[in-house]
Amino acid sequence: MSAKTNAFETHALAVVKQLKRLYPKHVIPLHHKNAWQLLCAVILSAQCTDARVNTITPHLFKKYPTVKDLAGADIKEVEEIIHSAGFYHSKALSLIESSKRLCEVFGGEVPQNMEDLLSLRGVARKTANVMLGDYFKKPAGIVVDTHVKRLSFRLGFTKQTDPVKVEKDLTKIIPYEYWGWIAIALILHGRQVCNARKPECSKCTLAGFCPRLGVKISA
Repeated sequence: MSAKTNAFETHALAVVKQLKRLYPKHVIPLHHKNAWQLLCAVILSAQCTDARVNTITPHLFKKYPTVKDLAGADIKEVEEIIHSAGFYHSKALSLIESSKRLCEVFGGEVPQNMEDLLSLRGVARKTANVMLGDYFKKPAGIVVDTHVKRLSFRLGFTKQTDPVKVEKDLTKIIPYEYWGWIAIALILHGRQVCNARKPECSKCTLAGFCPRLGVKISA
């Protein structure tokens, strides 16, 4: 292992420890009572805020309380419920079709491996990582959304912009035990402090680790 690799791993671990002090709990911001409800919520969350999704799902799950109910739903009725989430036609189709596949192939249960999750309509690697890391506590990777990508770049974890490549870089330097939690922490910090347009660097407790502010990562 090279000195350069060690330096990046040491830097990453120092950031992780500071983030752990700031955001010690692994709290999923999307409201849910089971794995299927979380899967639906994550599908709805694409290009939509968690707060908005949390206003939609109570109505959705009241109308369709089980995976079997949603699998047999009328798409127009689902679209009406989820309309404010945006991309409602595609999302409604994904909710119904993924629920059908869960019933037909997986006995109504959300699968606990990457390959099977990716076979569901509307489920890409980000969604699968949420289910595996956040819900099942069996992370196969790290969730990379816009906040995770931005902070990973600013903190010197990666020079990549493609989410798959960012995830690959993160899994090399973040210890496995933190894979499920780290995305939640970075998302919270990205929303509260290190936002896209006007990051509050003067208030940021990660400033001492930030290459964007001139900090060098060295062996």
